[in-house]
Amino acid sequence: MTTTTNNKKLFITVLARLVLSIPVLGLVFFLPAGTLRYWQAWMYMSTLFTPMFVVLAYLLKNDPELLERRMRTKEKESRQNLIIKLSYPVFLIAFLMPGFDQRFSWSNMPAIVAILADVVVFSGYMMFFAVLRENSYASRVVEVAEEQKVISTGPYALVRHPMYLAVLLMYGCSPLALGSYWALIPISGIIPVLVARIKNEEEVLLRDLPGYAAYQQKTRFRMIPGIW
Repeated sequence: MTTTTNNKKLFITVLARLVLSIPVLGLVFFLPAGTLRYWQAWMYMSTLFTPMFVVLAYLLKNDPELLERRMRTKEKESRQNLIIKLSYPVFLIAFLMPGFDQRFSWSNMPAIVAILADVVVFSGYMMFFAVLRENSYASRVVEVAEEQKVISTGPYALVRHPMYLAVLLMYGCSPLALGSYWALIPISGIIPVLVARIKNEEEVLLRDLPGYAAYQQKTRFRMIPGIW
């Protein structure tokens, strides 16, 4: 099968997942809200999905192998499977609650707070994109590919796991972008999830990736510069 055919199939798969996720996420937001007049949800979805389509086009043209890695969902490490399962209720509650918050006016958040949170969410996604451009081995699952090398440039010069910092910014500010203070409580559960995932991932990298121990000594902080 030719590379062009493979890329076409990959594009269709990724596009189908992305397009399907839009109405699914819409249901998660608008059903609890009981209305489509929920501007924070519309703005949040635009903030997320607009750059996603741009990044899809970029990766398809410049790094289809990385795009294929990002499509993998089956973890090889049993501990990672458990961590992922524990994260499901965190995200489900955190993303359902803003709609109910909107319906019952629990938070009454000023519009500027939601707008600034969208700016942080977008910045987090741009950081995520910067990580993808720097590291072609940034798989969605925890694994070490053949001939993979340690990346220590770009955002990896600051922290060992910049992608998780991007994820923390994106999801940590999502409740505010959706107009809910209360949803900050369940989304805080993402912190122990990320900590557990990073610790197990580092065990795998130390075991399977040559040079990672030296990089670990050189770059002290895992996710947040100066803190952890």
